[in-house]
Amino acid sequence: MKINAVPRKVLLWSAGAIALGALAWLALREPVQMASVAQVSRGALEQSFAEEGKTRLKQRYTVTAPLAGLLRRITLQPGDAVKAQQVVAEIDPTGSALLDPRARSQALADVNTGESALRAAQQRVAAATTADNVAQLELKRLEQLRAQGMVTASQLDQSRAQAATAGADLSTARSDEQISARRLQVARASLADEGRAGRGKVLAVRSPVDGIVLKRQVESATPVPMGQPLMDIGDPAALEIEVEVLSTDAVRLTPGLKARVLRWGGEGVLDATVTRIEPGGFTKVSALGVEEQRTRVILDFASPRERWSALGDAFRVEVEFLLRQDKDVLQVPGSALFRTGDGWAVYRVEGGTARRTTVKIGARSAMAAQVLETLKSPMWWAMKLARGLNSVMSLPRSFIRRSW
Repeated sequence: MKINAVPRKVLLWSAGAIALGALAWLALREPVQMASVAQVSRGALEQSFAEEGKTRLKQRYTVTAPLAGLLRRITLQPGDAVKAQQVVAEIDPTGSALLDPRARSQALADVNTGESALRAAQQRVAAATTADNVAQLELKRLEQLRAQGMVTASQLDQSRAQAATAGADLSTARSDEQISARRLQVARASLADEGRAGRGKVLAVRSPVDGIVLKRQVESATPVPMGQPLMDIGDPAALEIEVEVLSTDAVRLTPGLKARVLRWGGEGVLDATVTRIEPGGFTKVSALGVEEQRTRVILDFASPRERWSALGDAFRVEVEFLLRQDKDVLQVPGSALFRTGDGWAVYRVEGGTARRTTVKIGARSAMAAQVLETLKSPMWWAMKLARGLNSVMSLPRSFIRRSW
């Protein structure tokens, strides 16, 4: 029996039709996407935010030079322990400097002028003394004559006035003599102590408190003026944390709020407590060049000193502020939420199909969010209502009448 072969043209048209059909099916079919699915769960939820901060001493003391002089070399090193009233530095009083020719000539002229002024003052004292003696003798003579009635009362009063004037002139002359003597002494001292070191008692600078040396501003022997900072002293056991927080976050903080110290360099997590929120803010430019309004928040360590004893002044730490802590709340992963209008929504998996469902959320953490309303969709409520009606219709009529 002879079988007719299928024409080649028919085969080609058939293959082309099958290929076009496959392409059309691929183009028109509903796309399938891979998605990660997570379950709604109940558990603990913490609302927090983290910021970088640094440690600082609660009390820092800067030791300064109480007078100008030559500071002797300081042997204390940063980290050395000191006691209250311990000598930490010594200062020799300042000596006289060498005079240049012009200053020397001026000093010599001041000495000569002072000597001349002193001689003139001494001569005025001698003249005033003589005048005072004469006035006193004249007053005594007139007092005797007045007793005998040989002079009038006005003549006696005039003599008394002259005696008082002579006494005042003598006192003025003696004061001028003392002033001239002091000026001459100063002029001579500038020449006598030229180039000599200070001969006063060495001044000992003492530590105000118990602590350690944090920093030395001056180390070698050198002349220092009054008020020159010499070193910083503080107690490393009295540390606190300073954090610069965004002003929008600072309004949510209150004194006594708990916090955790993360990534501080040691093992484990440290506990801390907010003690003070500064009322004033300041502008700070971030690493991206954005101006931010920040304020300083101060915290105290709540963990034992033995756990953070390795921390020192101005060490970097990261602080997590715990705004809210709930033990048992309904929550969804934060990555499942997305914006829809003014609210939030998630995709709920029903029968292998993801359906968008609007939700109302409460507190949020870095990984999850609290759900305030159930995730049931309208279709779920319709199906539940239908099941309820079916169960009611299957009951006996007499039971329904008795129930009503």
